[in-house]
Amino acid sequence: MTKRVLILPGDGIGPEIVAEAVKVLDQLAGEGLEIELDEGLIGGAAYDAIGTPLPEATLAMANESDATLLG
Repeated sequence: MTKRVLILPGDGIGPEIVAEAVKVLDQLAGEGLEIELDEGLIGGAAYDAIGTPLPEATLAMANESDATLLG
């Protein structure tokens, strides 16, 4: 069964760190781990983009995901 992982890079150094973690997840997916990665906005990055640090769309994606990777 495929698991959904929500990727929330955030801001500051979060995007750099999360990018490296996503490389690990991609490698594991290539070896048979059944995951689907979705990405959302949170924190300062979300505020800059749409004016709120926790968009409703991000919250909805988090509620539908099996796990969250927060940077």
